[in-house]
Amino acid sequence: MKQEFDVIVIGAGVVGMATALTLIEQGHRVTVVDASAKPGMGTSHANGAQLCYAYTDALASPSTLRQLPGLMFASDSAFRLHPSLDPDFLRWGIAFLRECRASRFLSNTLEGLELAVESRKALDRLSAHFKLAFDQGMPGKLHIYRSAEGFVAASKIAAVKRDFGIEQHAVDSTGAVAIEPMLAPVGNDIAGALYTPREEVGDPHLFCTSAGQALLASGRGRAMFSTEVIAISAGQQPAIETLCGKQLSADRLVLCAGTGSPRLARLLGVRIPIQPMKGYSITAQPGAAAPSVCVTDVANRIVFARLGDRMRIAGLAELGNRDRAVDPARIDLLIATARAALPEAADYNAIDLRWAGLRPMSPNSLPVIRSIAQGVIANTAHGSLGWTYAAGSAERAARLLAETFPASRKTRSATELATQSA
Repeated sequence: MKQEFDVIVIGAGVVGMATALTLIEQGHRVTVVDASAKPGMGTSHANGAQLCYAYTDALASPSTLRQLPGLMFASDSAFRLHPSLDPDFLRWGIAFLRECRASRFLSNTLEGLELAVESRKALDRLSAHFKLAFDQGMPGKLHIYRSAEGFVAASKIAAVKRDFGIEQHAVDSTGAVAIEPMLAPVGNDIAGALYTPREEVGDPHLFCTSAGQALLASGRGRAMFSTEVIAISAGQQPAIETLCGKQLSADRLVLCAGTGSPRLARLLGVRIPIQPMKGYSITAQPGAAAPSVCVTDVANRIVFARLGDRMRIAGLAELGNRDRAVDPARIDLLIATARAALPEAADYNAIDLRWAGLRPMSPNSLPVIRSIAQGVIANTAHGSLGWTYAAGSAERAARLLAETFPASRKTRSATELATQSA
């Protein structure tokens, strides 16, 4: 078979598209393969849209550990656990429990922070280089706490992050309302808030769409959509086989398939510890009192982000739920919670989109970026911070690929770049 491309990227969400553009920028030729009809149609389609560069707190923590017994039996809570006797779930659960120690929580949070800082720079570079348009803005972010205990605990973590150069300010309810006046109606319920002025927003679906256009316009990329990968093989010439029987080989494969990654990795005899974390969102017109600053209501696990002329409201978390369908009862709970938290943040009677997606959670809330077989690199398991980590993870995966890329292909790519620049 005549080989035309250096790298196959499996997955066209924010991680896959950021990886593809990063590789193209470095001189490689890329094929993106995805089962959906368009880029960004899975978990990246309508997530919370917040680029949380300063808020990388790991899910596994002493606080979460204390909540676990109640989560297994809660039917109407914002965070639910769907336990299973499946061996992969049990292995994941044991690993998660190990990560709940205070020392591991801090270590994982700070490691995520390092990646987030890298990712901010990487996304800005990609956006400028490829002229990407995705309603990016920097409105800042308020995490509001309704309990003094939660606020005190969060303030301690914020103090540690400040030592790493992160700008976060602890404010009382008056300070929170001064920053975002639309919080005035619920000001009496706010025990305190963390304000991060340089936090950003961006529409992940628009990013994927814009990245897809840039991929094709570069002359070094192509995309194969509505293409399900059913087999994968490693080696000097790793390859994939699609549902329609087509085979495609390359010098390297990069696995960016989110919750679909474990299935493909198992074909190589490799286990990637991922469990789905189902989340929901609605998109509507801004209401009469829509906040300009991004708001996270920590107690209710709900976020509000303004995207141009739209309001994105996301929340709820269901660990272990693999059903991608929008559960009407859960979306109704999200709407009711949002109404109670910020009654006029959106026009709740005119919702444009009701959405649910599966976030690929690792036990320590950190992505898996490593070689998993000869010629195959994983860049997956980004959890609820996939949008935040996407560009930085792409750079790390590209560096890993460069370390193992065949010398002959490096030489060819360098020659091609020199020819193009001449």
